[in-house]
Amino acid sequence: MNMIELISSRHSYRGKYKPDPVPREDLIAIMQAGLDAPSGCNKQTTSLIAVDDPEVLKKLLGVMDPPVAGTAPAAICVLTQRINAYRDRCFAVQDYSAAIENMLLAAVALGYQSCWYEGHITDEDRIGYQMAQILHVPDSYELVCFLPIGVAETEPVLPKKRPFEERAWFNTFPVDKE
Repeated sequence: MNMIELISSRHSYRGKYKPDPVPREDLIAIMQAGLDAPSGCNKQTTSLIAVDDPEVLKKLLGVMDPPVAGTAPAAICVLTQRINAYRDRCFAVQDYSAAIENMLLAAVALGYQSCWYEGHITDEDRIGYQMAQILHVPDSYELVCFLPIGVAETEPVLPKKRPFEERAWFNTFPVDKE
């Protein structure tokens, strides 16, 4: 599959995963894809923790309310540091977003599925903080995303996307000609 096909085939997978372990070399490849993402002013604010120990994974999943990805055999937790870059602007959100997208694409390229869980763990209930405590993450980092990694148990179904013409144009925003 070429890169354009890979991008078009990637989507959020919220189904069950097969119990097959994810080899460390695949987790390393996925994480390296994330670390290779662009970073505002090269501040490299994104860090990652892969979790493939079933006991640690069970503890992380235990603080998720409502529960998600309970059958994933591995996960990657995305950490960020709020470091100012250009003109006192922080690009941490852009940095970790680029890293996450790279990892989602790498996961699909290697035959895995995943889902970007961010809002679920960064709400007022501070699930990300609880997860960070389990992983012994220093307070100078924030755990902002949980990516389950595994082989889909069921055939993934692509979501319906609005047509290109409704969301992308050339040279100007379309003017209504009524």
